[in-house]
Amino acid sequence: MAEIDLTQPFYSYPIEKVVSSVKTDLAKGLSNDEAKARLAKYGTNELEKEEKESIWEKIKEQFEDNLVRILLLAAVISFVISQFEDHGEVHAVPPWVEPCVIFTILILNAAVGIWQDLDAERAIEALKDLQSPHAIVLRDSNWGKIEAKDLVVGDIVEIKQGDRIPADLRMVELKTITLKTDQSILTGEVNPVNKTTDPVVKDKAAVQDKINFLFSGTLVSNGTAIGIVCCTGMKTEIGKIQKEVQEAAKEKQEDDDPLSKRLDEFGDKLAKVVTYICIGCWLMNISNFSDPAHGGTIMGALYYFKVAVALAVAAIPEGLPAVITTCLALGARRMAKQRAIVRKLPKVQTLGCTTIICSDKTGTLTTNEMCVKEIVLLTGREASTVQVFPVEGTSYHPEGKIEKLESTLVKGNGLTANLKRLAQSMALCNESKLFTDKGRVQRSGLPTEAALRVLVEKIGKYDKSFQSKPILDAPEQYNEAISSEFTKRATLEFTRDRKSMSVLANSKNEKGNVLFIKGAPDYLLEKSNQIMNVDGEVVQLKAEDKAQFLTIVKNLAEKGLRTLAICVQEECGQLSTYDGPKHPAHKLLIDTNTYKDIENKPIIIGVVALQDPPRPEVKRSIEKCREAGISVIMITGDIKETAQSIAMQIGILHNQSQFATHSFTGLEFSQMGEEKQKKVLTQVIGKPSGLVFSRTDPSHKRELVKLLTGQLNQIAAMTGDGVNDAPALKQASIGIAMGIAGTEVAKEASDMILADDNFATIVRAVEEGRAIYQNMKGFIRYMISSNIGEVVSIFTSSLLGIPDGFNSIQLLWVNLVTDGLPATALSFNPPDPDVMQKPPRKHDEPIITEFVFIRYCVIGTYVGLATVFVFVYFYLGYEWAGDGHPIVTFTQLRNWGECHYWEGFKVANFDKYDFSKDPCLYFSWGKQKASTLSLSVLVVIEMFNALNALSEDSSLLKVGVFANPYLIMAIFGSMTLHCMICYVPLFENIFNTVPLTLNDWILVLAVSAPVVLVDEILKVFSRIRNAKLLEQRKKLD
Repeated sequence: MAEIDLTQPFYSYPIEKVVSSVKTDLAKGLSNDEAKARLAKYGTNELEKEEKESIWEKIKEQFEDNLVRILLLAAVISFVISQFEDHGEVHAVPPWVEPCVIFTILILNAAVGIWQDLDAERAIEALKDLQSPHAIVLRDSNWGKIEAKDLVVGDIVEIKQGDRIPADLRMVELKTITLKTDQSILTGEVNPVNKTTDPVVKDKAAVQDKINFLFSGTLVSNGTAIGIVCCTGMKTEIGKIQKEVQEAAKEKQEDDDPLSKRLDEFGDKLAKVVTYICIGCWLMNISNFSDPAHGGTIMGALYYFKVAVALAVAAIPEGLPAVITTCLALGARRMAKQRAIVRKLPKVQTLGCTTIICSDKTGTLTTNEMCVKEIVLLTGREASTVQVFPVEGTSYHPEGKIEKLESTLVKGNGLTANLKRLAQSMALCNESKLFTDKGRVQRSGLPTEAALRVLVEKIGKYDKSFQSKPILDAPEQYNEAISSEFTKRATLEFTRDRKSMSVLANSKNEKGNVLFIKGAPDYLLEKSNQIMNVDGEVVQLKAEDKAQFLTIVKNLAEKGLRTLAICVQEECGQLSTYDGPKHPAHKLLIDTNTYKDIENKPIIIGVVALQDPPRPEVKRSIEKCREAGISVIMITGDIKETAQSIAMQIGILHNQSQFATHSFTGLEFSQMGEEKQKKVLTQVIGKPSGLVFSRTDPSHKRELVKLLTGQLNQIAAMTGDGVNDAPALKQASIGIAMGIAGTEVAKEASDMILADDNFATIVRAVEEGRAIYQNMKGFIRYMISSNIGEVVSIFTSSLLGIPDGFNSIQLLWVNLVTDGLPATALSFNPPDPDVMQKPPRKHDEPIITEFVFIRYCVIGTYVGLATVFVFVYFYLGYEWAGDGHPIVTFTQLRNWGECHYWEGFKVANFDKYDFSKDPCLYFSWGKQKASTLSLSVLVVIEMFNALNALSEDSSLLKVGVFANPYLIMAIFGSMTLHCMICYVPLFENIFNTVPLTLNDWILVLAVSAPVVLVDEILKVFSRIRNAKLLEQRKKLD
């Protein structure tokens, strides 16, 4: 078997050379033996399967975080220590409970992480679904059906209307007059593409240029043809896209979202600090290892290891991952109500630091509903009486005024003759349909033809002789009324050489057939010297009149409007009496090359100018982006003039002087050097502006995104809807797919889906993302201040040598449950009114800045000292407790480990405590009340702290306690849970707590409430600092 070079430009070869290059036979096809040999050599016609991560690798990933490793180590140490402790001690919590609780938390966290991983992207699987399962192939002179995966290069394949093309085929024979394919999923082209068998003479042809190729995964709109397989599997265009998706996914894995990066950085720093503090705490107490209370030096060392474990548990915010996930999930739900469906939770807050939005034009910035915006008609008898009529409307809903029409082209109850003829031509020269679905008028057929149908309906509103029905009941009623007057005889399909299409029809009111034509104005105006006036008379189109007409058409095109000339031909020659295939003139309709000769005497009726109009709300959304410091880049496959026109209308560009520096075709941009490309893009970095890229080859999208997110260090959102957009969507910081027009592949590759395909929805999602991040910072700071307080408390207790106030289980309960509810409720804080009037935050901005860290260290220090104070106060001065517990000196409390050496030391019994046998139990078993008071102070201070977190800088008096009702409910819930572990006997035993009296709660509130005053003082300093920073920024500006 001879080697075949699969990199050859088959599109540029004549058919004979293609056949010889792939070594096949058009009459016989390949032999079965040759096909098997090629299948073995080149592989199956399938997309590669990506190797999936094993479940063990996923489990391993969950324990790679440093904070998790410290907790795991803490659990192991705690378990080892528990084996040496006295299991028979009646008054203590069983030693095995502590490590079991920590292990349980770690396992639950890992389970959640694995579940999220298993719900990963399926873009490549969706790509595989696009491949055709079967193909009709010629082998050994016989046609037969085989599985598409068994196709090889050189196979002769037949495809017909409705087929999904099984491989990349070079067209060699048309079996129908024309063949069209819908390759929008691959190239983004809106209209079906006419295919040909002729070579494409071009050195480097883009996918759109290869009009003699049928691409794998695309659909045949109409026609039947024969093709030769030139590329299979990963060598096809769709295979190349899959390869790009895989590469983009790998690159993106190395570049996590901003929140993950900041949390990882924070976690690493915290892990180091925790490690040093734990080691320091243990070393600091070496002198206490031999205290008799511990039962020996080894047991003393193990005891302080346990204190270090408690310190680690205190310092690590175990509840933070769960709270962040909950906050992001709630944010995702709110976004879904705004029509933005977030597929990957971390992207909820990534939206908040978006600096650039790269948006498609069609359907996102525009309605994707083609509309006629202006009509050009004669208003008098002479050819010079040309007038332009603006048309209202932005959708297929046939409603909207036509300015000045009623005063010029409506006579009595009816329309002028030329206006009526215009409506007839547009209604008949049309294969589209308007229908009502879910309360909206929709189309089937080509967008341009649907727009003409809508215009006919709008014209019909001025025909008072017509009795109309409600629009939603009959959206094309005037079209139907016109069509009922005519009988269609033949359709002369569109061909590229003549740039027009026409319909031969017969009216009951006319003798012979009439040819209605629509097409490119330059082509039809060149062929015509006649125009129809208001009375329906045909008048000569002089050179100066034609020049005036062409100038108007040129001006319309410069405004970005697509123009169509509408004509009629009343002299049809041999076709005047044509009534079907048996007519002698039928031979003229068989060959499409004769169509231009048939359309030889067109009479110009008028010109219509169409546009896919901007969505009404987009202009204000672009303004909001500018206010928020976000630049918008339009990327479209449309022509430069149309792109620039839309950009001017919606505010991406402001004046024509920007065209030279801010508007480029894809080819112009790709031919620039990298430095020049960066220079172009830096125009929209740091200063909100806009760029326009037109005639963009979809393959360049990913490179543009790579440049923005890579070397230029931007957070770029990218919209897309086709298969060809998948690599760029995967590469972007945030990939946004269209929910209505988008393919499944684009949706699977994306991070977010727009349910309404609307640019304004992206802007609302960015606003929500900013608010979410703002709230997230609030509850992260809130939880960290709590952890700092716990560390200060344990460290101070250890430093003073007093009994430890908390155990690990109590701290885990506070970190996970008691703090978790208010932290989650803080995600419901209302956003600041000016959230979209601030520049995007820098993606490398730390969650906790140095100033904020110092500020919350002050709060944390107060929390820690308050808990230690109430513990010490219980032993030294809480005589009004009402329970009769004895008071000791500070020296005795500090040296409690030496209690057994004190002569004559006795402790009076109180409540359930009996110290007659061992008075030293007063400092271990008897500390339950003091420990419960410390725990309660910690919890209550955190509730006050949650209220402080309603605003980072604004006073609580200004914000108001009830600004976030969910927070009030969360505080009530947390206090209820805390009371549960204090008053329910089962939980008292687990958490080593006791019920508190009214006097106890008064003491707790008295010690806790001052934290509000401390934070208010710190907020004053913060406001002063922010004002100075703002002043500095203004001076720089």
